Amino acid sequence: MRTFLVAATGLPTILLTAALVVVVCFWLLAAVGVAGIDSFDTDVDLRAWRMSGVPVTVALSLLTVLGWSLSVGAAVVLAVLAPPGPATGLLRLVVPVGALLVAWVTTCLIVRPLQRLFPDEPALPAEPAPSVLSEAHTGEAAGR
Repeated sequence: MRTFLVAATGLPTILLTAALVVVVCFWLLAAVGVAGIDSFDTDVDLRAWRMSGVPVTVALSLLTVLGWSLSVGAAVVLAVLAPPGPATGLLRLVVPVGALLVAWVTTCLIVRPLQRLFPDEPALPAEPAPSVLSEAHTGEAAGR
């Protein structure tokens, strides 16, 4: 238990622990009815991060929980298996970054099936269809 607490409150992982505390507090406020699930949808657009189609709070909560879990899990494994030294110290700094990258990819995969649960959220466009205006400008539609 001590190893887990040290890993969760260690220097690089403490940032993700703080983010997890914010996420838990938000969902407690949402459960009570003080905050809405779509509170931040007008402020942030997640299309560039490939997480659109669900409320921002859902996507970022998933990212935070997965990132924290992977980071703490890897820090515990490092603490138990790796001998103390400069290489281990460097790995402890790199692990949260790798955990966030894996969490981002996993969140993108989880968000796709969840898009059906939130039909009013804008999703990524699949393929742009040819528009009538582009055909009119090029003259292809009239055979010119």
